[in-house]
Amino acid sequence: MAANSGGHNAAETESRSNLNPRVLVAVCTYNEIENLPELVDRIFRSLPTGDLLIIDDQSPDQTGAWAIARAEHDSRIRVVIRDHERGLGTAIRRAFEYAVEQRYDFLLNLDGDLSHEPEVLPELLELILAHPELDVVVGSRYCAGGSVRNWTLRRRLMSRIVNRFAATVLRLPVSDCSGSLRCYRVAALAAIDPTTIHSEGYAVLEEVLLKLRARGGQMAELPIVFSDRIHGTSKLTLAETIRAATQLIRLAWDQR
Repeated sequence: MAANSGGHNAAETESRSNLNPRVLVAVCTYNEIENLPELVDRIFRSLPTGDLLIIDDQSPDQTGAWAIARAEHDSRIRVVIRDHERGLGTAIRRAFEYAVEQRYDFLLNLDGDLSHEPEVLPELLELILAHPELDVVVGSRYCAGGSVRNWTLRRRLMSRIVNRFAATVLRLPVSDCSGSLRCYRVAALAAIDPTTIHSEGYAVLEEVLLKLRARGGQMAELPIVFSDRIHGTSKLTLAETIRAATQLIRLAWDQR
C-alpha cells in the first residue's frame, strides 16, 4: 500500500461490509464490442460473487445490445443504456449514484478496453477491507511498482505532467489522480453525494478524490500495470484532454 493521508470519521469500522460485502463492478462503454466479452468473463473469474453494472452510451457497434443479451442469462449483470447523456464523466457519476441507491458496500471501477487487468480487482478489494479507515484505493500507474506499457514517450510525459499538476494543485495524496481503476467505499460516496459532482469527462476522477479528501477521507494506492488497448480506438482525444485540463484549473481555482 502507498500514499495515504487525512483524517476519517470511523463510524464504519465494524460494519457488515467487512463480513459479507456487497460488491459492484462498474464498466462504462462506448464501442467496446471487441473487448467487453473477454472483460466480463475475466471480471467474473476474478470476483464471482460480485455484481456488474455496464453503462453504455448507445454504442453503434452494438456493445449495449451484447450486454443486454448477456444480462438475460446472468442475474449478476445490470445494464444501463443512456439515451441523452454522453461521456465518461457522467457515466462514472451514474455508477456512483447506482451504487449508493442500491446500497452496495464497495464499488470497483475499471476501463472497458482491457487496459486494466480485471485480475487486480480482488487485490483492491482486499486492501480496502483490511483498512477500514480508507475511503478509496486507487490502482496506480505511478506509485512504486506501477508501470505503463505500449505508450509513446509523448503520452507518458503528458500523463505524468497532468497527474503531477493535479496532485500538487489539488493537494491530493496520490500519484495517479486520473486513473479510473479504483475501489470506493460506497458509504463515503454517499457522504459526498454523487449528484454534487459537476465535472465532465476525465476530470470527474480528480473531483471525486477532491471531495473525499475535503471530508477527511483517507486514500491509498496499489501499484498496477496499465497496458494500452489492443482493439478499438481511444476515447482520449485532444479536445477531451483540453477539456479535462480546463476543468482541473477550475477545480484548483475553487480550492483557493
